[in-house]
Amino acid sequence: MSSHGTPIPMISEKSGPLSGEAHVPGDKSISHRSLILGALAVGETRVTGLLEGQDVLDTAKAMQAFGAEVEKRGDTWHVQGVGVGGFAEPDRVIDCGNSGTGVRLIMGAMATSPIAATFTGDASLNSRPMARVTDPLALFGARAFGRSGGRLPMTILGAEQPVPVRYATPVPSAQVKSAVLLAGLNAPGETVVIEREATRDHSERMLAGFGATLSTEDSAEGRVITLQGRPELRPQEIVVPRDPSSAAFPVCAALITEGSDVLVPNIGLNPTRAGLFTTLREMGADLTYENEREEGGEPVADLRARFSPDLRGIEVPPERAASMIDEYPVLSVVAAFARGQTHMPGVKELRVKESDRIDAMAQGLRAAGIGVEEGEDWWTVEGRGFGDVPGGVTVAARLDHRIAMSFLVMGLATEAPMMVDDGGPIATSFPIFEPLMTGLGAKIARQTG
Repeated sequence: MSSHGTPIPMISEKSGPLSGEAHVPGDKSISHRSLILGALAVGETRVTGLLEGQDVLDTAKAMQAFGAEVEKRGDTWHVQGVGVGGFAEPDRVIDCGNSGTGVRLIMGAMATSPIAATFTGDASLNSRPMARVTDPLALFGARAFGRSGGRLPMTILGAEQPVPVRYATPVPSAQVKSAVLLAGLNAPGETVVIEREATRDHSERMLAGFGATLSTEDSAEGRVITLQGRPELRPQEIVVPRDPSSAAFPVCAALITEGSDVLVPNIGLNPTRAGLFTTLREMGADLTYENEREEGGEPVADLRARFSPDLRGIEVPPERAASMIDEYPVLSVVAAFARGQTHMPGVKELRVKESDRIDAMAQGLRAAGIGVEEGEDWWTVEGRGFGDVPGGVTVAARLDHRIAMSFLVMGLATEAPMMVDDGGPIATSFPIFEPLMTGLGAKIARQTG
């Protein structure tokens, strides 16, 4: 049952060539951070290109609850910030819906202010562990009271006298790193985060852009990020680049759908986010970057993806996992149409996303006729090559938008249609997925009756 209402069963079937331009939504990671940092700045931040999916809209409502003024006028979002340490105590429960990024970053942003806030979400989010964030926040002096296993609903009591923290992240997680850095904004002195493996660096780039004093250096310990606490953040004009995680779906669909040629413009290619596109090219994908440029400190390009019938399985380097962690589900779909094995190690993080994504994809791929082996932090897909993937099954999306979209992409090239039990969660990150894909020529539809 979807937390977003009545389940929406969807079906996709073998399609003719996909063609045209796919204008995907704004980057979700940057959209969340634009609202949160705008709320912590002094003055008005203006944001264009914001992803208006439910996850980000929930973050906008949360910033309002903490005292910031957030409203959309025309095509621009206006955020009147309250300054670092200026959050007011909300008078209602903060509902973050399906968004792990939203809830964990907001927890960090409020954890060093002397206020309390209670967080909840949908069934998927409330099943996900929060200790990975609340443990380091406790070092600042914050306290967390939630359900067993460190799960939502949860109340955070912010630190009355926060202290700076030096914290080595135990797992590669941009959410954990970002939560600690946001908490460090209202702590005196220097807060230091050490990453053994580099994760997406939007928080560091954007904090510096808003005026925080921040440095990054490589050491024997790993990547060391040092933030000077108690800055006055300056409001910004932000143009959100389009989301590489959303671009993954029309790109991968074009690669496996016969005769396709699709252009996906204005995609952010931050090196900490672009691992999927590097991997696809290593598999032999006809995927090119056009009009490469830089916008707002982020590398951007137009992606052109063409049908690639001679894909081959590869070993994906484990150190690349952090730069493509959300894209492994749709990569596994492409791997099904490649020749040979695609081995994906170092992906334990997939077990604690909106669903256990390794298990969800493995179950669905096996039902559709694809061999999959898996371990705790790895999985291998046995590709059958183009034209030899049976399909013809209904899979459980598990309230996970990326699982639903991945199997709908798969159905565009399987011999028999693919069905998902509920496409409703797609709206959390990619609300225009269905019309965008059908506009390219994809046979994707909601099932009725």
